[in-house]
Amino acid sequence: MAATPETPAPAAAAAARRKTGRHRGEGQWAVGHHTPLNGNEQFKKDDDGLNVRTRIETIYAHRGFDSIDPNDLRGRMRWWGLYTQRKPGIDGGKTAILEPEELDDKYFMLRVRIDGGRLTTEQLRVIGEISEEFARGTADLTDRQNVQYHWIRIEDVPEIWRRLEAVGLSTTEACGDTPRVILGSPVAGIAQDEIIDGTPAIDEIYRRIVGNKDFSNLPRKFKSAISGSPLLDVAHEINDIAFVGVNHPEHGPGFDVWVGGGLSTNPKLGVRLGTWVSLDEVPDVYEGVISIFRDYGYRRLRTRARLKFLVADWGAAKFRQVLEDEYLERKLTDGPAPEQPSGQWRDHVGVHQQQDGKFYVGFAPRVGRVDGATLTKIAEIAEQHGSGRLRTTAEQKMIVLDIESDQVDSVVGALEALDLRVTPSPFRRGTMACTGIEFCKLAIVETKARGASLIDELERRLPDFAEPLTININGCPNACARIQVADIGLKGQLVLDDDGNQVEGYQVHLGGALGLEAGFGRKVRGLKVTSAGLPDYVERVVKSYEEQREDGERFAAWVARADEKSLS
Repeated sequence: MAATPETPAPAAAAAARRKTGRHRGEGQWAVGHHTPLNGNEQFKKDDDGLNVRTRIETIYAHRGFDSIDPNDLRGRMRWWGLYTQRKPGIDGGKTAILEPEELDDKYFMLRVRIDGGRLTTEQLRVIGEISEEFARGTADLTDRQNVQYHWIRIEDVPEIWRRLEAVGLSTTEACGDTPRVILGSPVAGIAQDEIIDGTPAIDEIYRRIVGNKDFSNLPRKFKSAISGSPLLDVAHEINDIAFVGVNHPEHGPGFDVWVGGGLSTNPKLGVRLGTWVSLDEVPDVYEGVISIFRDYGYRRLRTRARLKFLVADWGAAKFRQVLEDEYLERKLTDGPAPEQPSGQWRDHVGVHQQQDGKFYVGFAPRVGRVDGATLTKIAEIAEQHGSGRLRTTAEQKMIVLDIESDQVDSVVGALEALDLRVTPSPFRRGTMACTGIEFCKLAIVETKARGASLIDELERRLPDFAEPLTININGCPNACARIQVADIGLKGQLVLDDDGNQVEGYQVHLGGALGLEAGFGRKVRGLKVTSAGLPDYVERVVKSYEEQREDGERFAAWVARADEKSLS
C-alpha cells in the first residue's frame, strides 16, 4: 500500500513508535515523572540542598576546599548562597571550552538575601565588617536588592553565617533551584503615593516558604516581587510571580497578579492572571503558584525548566484555573490592571518626603559597585543624622530613610563626598552591570569596570544630556543585567576589531523597556561594538536621538521608528 499522510510508510511508522517510546515527558512530578532526567535533578533527589549546611560547618570548613564533594561544590552549596568564582586570568574565549574544575577558583561568591531590600544600620555595618574581614572589601549591590561578596574562603563561611544571623540576615536559598529573594518596594510603608504596603506579605511568605523543604527542590530558580508603589519599582514583568499594587473599584487597595516573566536566552514578559487579591491573600496565592511550579514545572531540560515556559504553554486562563481548582480550592476575584507608571525613573534616587513628614534620600553608586568600608560609612552617616533604616533597590541603588528636614543637606553632602550621587547624571543613574568576567564563570567580557569608565566618559562628552536613559551591560547571554529591557542593552561577546583581532565587545539591543509598555530591545542587523569603541558608539546613538526626537519622546519610542543608519 502506498504511503499517504494518513498511512505513513512502515519504516517511518516504526521510527515514530521508537521515538514515542523513548520520550520520557517533561519531568513533571504532577503527571508521574519522578525519575531524574538530568544530573541536576539527580543530585537534588540524592540529598536536599538545604542539608549541605551541616557538611559545610562540620567537614568542609575544617578540611578546606579540596574536601568538598563536586555535587555539593557546584550544586547544593548554592542553596546557601555560595557559588565558586572564576579563576583569575582565564580569558572569555575559554569560558565555554574549559571544564568546571578548570574554571573554579578556590574562593566563593556569597550572596546575602535582603528580602524587600530592608536593612537596619546595624545590619549594614555587619555587612561592611564582613566584607572588610573576609571578602577583600567586596560587597556589590545587585539588581535584586541583595549584596554579593567575593573572595570568600570555605573556612570562614560558618563565622560569616553566625555574624549575619545574629543581626537577622541570611544566605538561605539566596541561589539554587529555590525561592530566591522576594523583591519589595524599597519605600514600602514610607512613600506618600503608595497604593498599599506589601511588607506583611513578604514577611509571611518568608516565614512559610524560605528554608521549607516542601519548596527546596524546584525545577529551577523562582523569582518573585511585591510592590504597592505606583512607580512599578520591582521589575514585575520579568519575575516568575509578581504582585502589583492596584485599587479595585469595589474592594479597594490590593494586588494584581502576574506570572511567567523571565529573561536569559529566551526572554518572556509576565502575563496577568486578571485577578485582584487582598494583602492577606498574597501568601496563599504565592504558595499556590510556587507549588504549581514545583509539581508541573518542566525538569527534563534545564533550558526549559523556568515557570515562563509552562505559562507560555498553558496560557493565563488555564494557569489560573489550575491555581484555583487544585491549590486554592476557591475562585479568585477579577480585578483591574495597574495604571501607567507615575514617574520616568523607578529607582527612588533623590530627596523625597515620606508619609510621616520626614525625608528619604536615594543615591547611586557606579553600577552597584561599593565596598565594605563604604557600606560601613553609609551606616554611620545614617545613624549620625537620626536614621536607623536603609533600603536597597532593584536598580543597584540604596536609600537612607527617616531624615529630618534640617538634616537632609548634611546627609546629601556626606554621601556625595563618598561619590554616592544623590543628583546623578542620567548615565550614572541609568547604567547597570552584572558581575562580569572578573568573578563570574559564565562571563565572556568585563562589565563593572567597563560600565564605570563608560559613565565617566559619557558625562565628559555629553554634559548637558538630561533625558532618562538606561544602559545595561551583561558579560554573557544570560541577561542578569536585563539587557533586553534596557534603552541600550549590551550583551558581552567576542568580536573582531578593525584589524581582524578577536577582542571583547557587545551585541547591541536598543529600545527595550519595562512598565506597561514593556518590550524587548531591537537588534540592529550585524551591529557589534568593541569594548574600546563603546563610548564612541553610545555617544553617536545618543546624539542621533537628541537630533531626531520629538517633544517628550522617550528613547525607546524613538528607536522603534528610527532607521538602522541612525542606530549604527
